[in-house]
Amino acid sequence: MKKEDLIISVGGSLVCPNEINTDFLRRFRDLILKQINKKRFFIYVGGGKTARKYQAALSEFGASSDEKDWAGIWASRLNAYLVKNAFKDYCYPEIITDPTKKIKLEYNILVAAGWKPGWSTDYDAVLLAKNFGLKKIINLTNIDYVYEKDPKKFPQAKPFKKIDWEKFRKIVGLKWSPGLSMPFDPVAAKIAQKLKINVIIINGKELKRLGNFLNNKPFIGTIIS
Repeated sequence: MKKEDLIISVGGSLVCPNEINTDFLRRFRDLILKQINKKRFFIYVGGGKTARKYQAALSEFGASSDEKDWAGIWASRLNAYLVKNAFKDYCYPEIITDPTKKIKLEYNILVAAGWKPGWSTDYDAVLLAKNFGLKKIINLTNIDYVYEKDPKKFPQAKPFKKIDWEKFRKIVGLKWSPGLSMPFDPVAAKIAQKLKINVIIINGKELKRLGNFLNNKPFIGTIIS
């Protein structure tokens, strides 16, 4: 039986919110390993708070957008190094930093990280999906749903269980910049729409929801298609 291939984009702030969250990594690893008899996973890891802290510090010294972006890339790669080692023998031995690279994958797990300035790991994940012909990206973030407005500023903001790309892109806008905090990068969203990729937004702090999705059970989150 052919295995289902999925990309999971893991927000860096799940790996290291303030200190390294080894409890999250253990639970995430255990959940994924229970699935590898029927699925293969392409895990993209972001820079998260670590990236934003360095980017904020760099701004005080007049760093360029590219220089701040490199801080995010290295934070992503450091987080990915930890994730790759959590999976050890199940994982492709290299961290993929070029999502367009052609490789022969004989492992059940591949870990990827930031590529080059100008692109978020969301964008990189979309390019990886294009490279391998995948149509589904699970984006583990820190929100329960996509909302019509920022729920932190507007507590009554409407959540969406399903939303199409046109409507989503009107909510998030058109531009991306280093450190931007959005459910999914606006530039990546444009490409995902063109490629007809579905993105599933799930709160990574609630890993049971990811487990429900992987087991085709009802889950809390948003499907963008």
